[in-house]
Amino acid sequence: MKHSTNEQTRRGRGPARRIGQSLALVLPVVLVLSGTLAVTRVNWSGNPSSNSVLTASDASNGDTAARTAPQAPHDVLRDQLLTELQKKDPGIALTHLQQAVNDRPSLAKHCVSIARALGKAAVRVYGPTRAQSFARPVCDTSFATGVAAAFG
Repeated sequence: MKHSTNEQTRRGRGPARRIGQSLALVLPVVLVLSGTLAVTRVNWSGNPSSNSVLTASDASNGDTAARTAPQAPHDVLRDQLLTELQKKDPGIALTHLQQAVNDRPSLAKHCVSIARALGKAAVRVYGPTRAQSFARPVCDTSFATGVAAAFG
C-alpha cells in the first residue's frame, strides 16, 4: 500500500510541477523583454518636451544621432584639431591644443585624451617615424604616447 501512496503523491504533484517548471523558464524571458522595452521607451535625451521614442532601428543608427546631438566642447576641439592635423601638420594642432587649454582651463582634464588621439591620427597620416618628430611636451607627452600606441 505504501507503494501506491507514493505513486499517487507523485502524480498529484505532476501537473503543478510542470506548471512551475514552465513558469521558471518563461518568466525570466518575459521580465527581460519587458525591461528592455521599458528602457527603450524612456526619454534619454533630457529634453522634457521631446516625445520621441527610441526604436531598435534608431539605436542601430548611432551615426545620425551623434551628428544631431550637441557635442561637448572637448569633443568639438578634438574634431577641429584632427581636421587641422590632416590639413596642416601635427605641430600646429598641438600648438592650438596648448592654446585652447591655456584659454579654457576646463579643457585641461581632456588634454591627455585629445593629445593621444592626435598622436594616433598622426601615425595614420604621416607614419610612425615622421609622426614622432612632431612630439612635444603638451599634456605630459600624451601625443608621443598616442604615437606609440598606434605604432605598437
